[in-house]
Amino acid sequence: MAIYSIFILSKSGGLIYQYDHTSIKIEVEKTFTFPLDIQLVEQNKRIVVAFGQKDGINVGHNLLAINGIQLNGTLLDDGREVSPFLADQSNFPLSLKFGRPKLSTNEKIFLASMFYPLFAIASQLSPEIKSSGIEVLEADTFKLHCFQTLTGIKFLIVAEPKQLNVEHLLRRVYELYADFALKNPFYSLEMPIRCEQFESNLQLLLEQEKSGINNV
Repeated sequence: MAIYSIFILSKSGGLIYQYDHTSIKIEVEKTFTFPLDIQLVEQNKRIVVAFGQKDGINVGHNLLAINGIQLNGTLLDDGREVSPFLADQSNFPLSLKFGRPKLSTNEKIFLASMFYPLFAIASQLSPEIKSSGIEVLEADTFKLHCFQTLTGIKFLIVAEPKQLNVEHLLRRVYELYADFALKNPFYSLEMPIRCEQFESNLQLLLEQEKSGINNV
């Protein structure tokens, strides 16, 4: 079981804090003949699998290396474009390595901003008056847990589906936020959280949760 990451969103939906705790490295290398039986496209200066997932290579995975040589975005190490290189039959067979991409800071900000309207829509669609919105969003490989404070600050934890005590952990993160961020006289609610005491205590909390110690 694992806690993957923590997001804190301001009342207006802006990302004010993000912390990656457990990163699972997913890489698959396979030899391909011409023509490729998977479809690759250029997306956000990366080569991405768009269609034809197989053998652990999934849609959304990035092309990381060709014949053991790491890619620099959409370029080979000698500056050649990857797409024309893969379209040339004389270059095959090729050993291609794929993996799940690591989100950039801009992508994390974008994902956080997308959660805000989803939360609002869920609140409006609920048959219950004054619905609390999304509390748990479940996928096949993770669960996203959300806790919203009375002031509208949202705490999100992305965890393995079988992870226990996430609701308790969310409230402990909120307590740390209240103790170390809110009590900082130079901090305002819409500002990014830059507090060493908050981050160090958060890391300690997550390590204790991992080892089965529930009290900080």
